[in-house]
Amino acid sequence: MPHLSVTVFSRPMPFTPCRSAIALCCALGLQAAAPAVEPDPSLPRYQVVSGVSGNLNSIGSDTLNNLLTLWAESFKAKYPNVNIQVEGKGSATAPPALIEGTAQLGPMSRPMKGEEIDAFEKKFGYKPLEVKVAIDALAVFVHKDNPLQGLTLEKVDGMFSSTFTRGGTDISDWGQAGLDAWKGRAVSLYGRNSASGTYGFFKELALAKGDFKSSVKEQPGSSAVIQGVSADLYAIGFAGIGYATSGVKSLSLGESEDALAAATYENCLDGSYPLARFLYIYVNRKPDAPMDTLTHEFLKFVLSIEGQAVVVKDHYFPLPGEIAAEVSTALD
Repeated sequence: MPHLSVTVFSRPMPFTPCRSAIALCCALGLQAAAPAVEPDPSLPRYQVVSGVSGNLNSIGSDTLNNLLTLWAESFKAKYPNVNIQVEGKGSATAPPALIEGTAQLGPMSRPMKGEEIDAFEKKFGYKPLEVKVAIDALAVFVHKDNPLQGLTLEKVDGMFSSTFTRGGTDISDWGQAGLDAWKGRAVSLYGRNSASGTYGFFKELALAKGDFKSSVKEQPGSSAVIQGVSADLYAIGFAGIGYATSGVKSLSLGESEDALAAATYENCLDGSYPLARFLYIYVNRKPDAPMDTLTHEFLKFVLSIEGQAVVVKDHYFPLPGEIAAEVSTALD
């Protein structure tokens, strides 16, 4: 079972909806947030320190691209002599950037794979440090005028998968998905490319490690998925909840029709939403050695109440105070 204590990451743990690290929040006695999401008031305020300057590069997840940009803007307002570059082309680009030294920050929307950790360790002799920075509900979106309210994961698999690992059958028109009024209307599929952590997470969880249909229109970024779905009445696609717009709506999801849960903060915390996940930043931090000041202060800001307010502003979900405190401890 995934462990909430954030230390040097060794091997990615199997992620299942009911045993996710996020679901374990409840085991810690964490309370679900009110409908209006706010950062945990127990989070520390960020304290500006002297001597912070230089260049900070972030290469990795597209899901985290906007969030990293907003964090960078807020951090630079505190430290005018800091320059931060953000490049988001997919989670798979983060480990090579850390290994090659072209980035200090490696944002990822999934945990590092074993082979990625092995490659890093082969180069440096130790493993990368995993830092949880936010919570996301990986959402399944349809056009805002689609009358459907929710889908079982078996039906999601039937739409997106060619292998039907969840035991269902092919769903190629909306009538098969339960919309009798749209019977015969073909389902138009939008997804991400294989460099994306969102692609890998959706394949692992929603498709139960099955294969995508060749008819999925692969997009280079999450915003392109949302744009495609919002312009196509019969479309369905997947992206992080932070990319939602007024042109789309997210569906409730669940293992069965009587267990459908909306993509809300409360449902992510209690484990009832099956595609909840942490968002991460990986860094190259040598064990028993201090982290460089610029990276350390940036991550401290991210984990502060101001940094988690940025998470809310970008429509993702903030870390509960207990988890943020464990993460912060691992930075020192």
